Amino acid sequence: MNFVSSSPAASRWQPIALLLVAMVSIQSGASLAKHLFPAVGATGATALRLALATLLLAAVFRPWRMRVQRHQWPALLAYGISLGLMNLMFYKSLETVPLGIAIALEFTGPLAVALFGSRHLRDVVWVALAVLGLVLLVPEQGTQALDPVGAAYALGAGTCWALYIVFGQKAGNDHGPQTVALGTSIAALVAVPFGVAHAGTALLSPALLPIAFGVALLSTALPYSLEMVALTKLPTRTFGMLMSLEPAIGALCGLLFLHEQLSVLQWLAIVAIIVASAGAAMTARPPVDAAGSGEG
Repeated sequence: MNFVSSSPAASRWQPIALLLVAMVSIQSGASLAKHLFPAVGATGATALRLALATLLLAAVFRPWRMRVQRHQWPALLAYGISLGLMNLMFYKSLETVPLGIAIALEFTGPLAVALFGSRHLRDVVWVALAVLGLVLLVPEQGTQALDPVGAAYALGAGTCWALYIVFGQKAGNDHGPQTVALGTSIAALVAVPFGVAHAGTALLSPALLPIAFGVALLSTALPYSLEMVALTKLPTRTFGMLMSLEPAIGALCGLLFLHEQLSVLQWLAIVAIIVASAGAAMTARPPVDAAGSGEG
C-alpha cells in the first residue's frame, strides 16, 4: 500500500495525517463495536472483529509467505497472544466503562513502557501526572461510581498493550508489515473460542456481518496498515507524542457516537494522562519510543 505522496512538502505532513486518521478510525470502530454487544457480547464482538480483520489483512499481506525461523516464534506468539487478550479485555471494559475513560486507563500500559528504565528525575513528573489522572478518574461524590471490574479490565488491557509493544517491536524488526497479519491471526485464535463459547451461532447471523465487517475494517485492518506506514516515516518521538492524543479522541468518539457524558474532573484526568504520555514519549530513550497501537 502506498499511502504517502512523493512530494517533499506533502510527505512531511501526510504521515501525521495518516496517524490521526488511524486513531480516529480505531475509536470510531470501538464505538461501532458497542452496537454488537447486545447481540453477541463483548467477547463475541472481539471474535468477529479479529476473525474478519485476519481475512482482510491476510488478503493484503499474505502472511503464508513469511519464513519464520524457530527462534523467532516465541516473540511472534507473545505478540499475537498479547494482542488477542488486549482486545478481549478492552472490549469487556467497554461494557461498563465509557470509551474515553477505558482508553485513558489502558494507556497506562504504553506509558509504563516509555518510562521503564528511565534514569531521569524529570520523568517523575510524568509518573505523578499519570497517577493524578488515575485518581481524577474516580468521579466526585454524588455521581455514578466507576465500575471497578470494568476499570480492572481496562488496566489489564493496558498491561497487554505494554507486552504487545515489547514483543511487537521484536517481531516487527524480523518480519516487517507482514507481522501485523500473522499477529492478528494468532490473536483471532485466542479470542474466537471465547466468542463462540459466549455467543455460539449468533456470531454467524447475517444481520451482524455488515457491522462486524465495519468494526474489523475501522478498528484493525485500516488503522494498523496506516500506523505501519506512519511508523516508517515519522521520528519515533513524534509518533509517540501523537499517539498520546488517543484518549481524547476516544472520549470525543464516545461523546459523538455513544452519547457518553464525562464529568469535568474526568476530562481533566484524560488531559493529565495525555500530557504524561506525551512527555514520556518526548523524553524516552529511542528503543522504547515507537509504540504502535493495537488497542481498542
